[in-house]
Amino acid sequence: MANLASLYEKDFLEWTIVTAQLLEQRNWEELDLDNLIEEILSMGRSEKKALYSNLKILLMHLLKYKYQSEKRTSNWRSSIREHRQRIAEAFIDSPSLKNYFDNIFDECYQKARLLASDETGLNADYFPEECPFSVGQVLDENYLP
Repeated sequence: MANLASLYEKDFLEWTIVTAQLLEQRNWEELDLDNLIEEILSMGRSEKKALYSNLKILLMHLLKYKYQSEKRTSNWRSSIREHRQRIAEAFIDSPSLKNYFDNIFDECYQKARLLASDETGLNADYFPEECPFSVGQVLDENYLP
C-alpha cells in the first residue's frame, strides 16, 4: 500500500489503472484505501459543483432574458438550453442530485442576481429578491420568460 500511495503522488493515471486492477482481482490488502476513499468523495463533490455552476448560470441567463428583453440574443437562448440539458443529464446520471438541487436553488438564485447585475450593468436590486421562476419553469426546456 505504501508503494501504491507514492504512485498516487507521482503518476495519478497509473495509480487509477493499478487500483482498478486490484479491485477487479479483489486484492483488498494491496489497495491504497485512504486515497481511494478521497477520490470517491471527490467525485461526489465534483458532481455537486457542476450542478451548482450550471444552475447559477441558467438562472442568470433567465434573468437577463426576462429583464433585458430588448437585448435578447440567440447566445442567451443557447446558454439556457445548454445548462438545462446539463442539469437534466446530471439528474439522469445521479438522481440523488435532485435533493441537492432543491437545497441550493435559493442560494444559486442570489448569486445569479449578482452575476446578472455584473453582465447587464443594472443594479442587483433591479432583479427580484425572490426567484421569479418556479423550479418547474427553470427546468422546463420549452419555457422562456
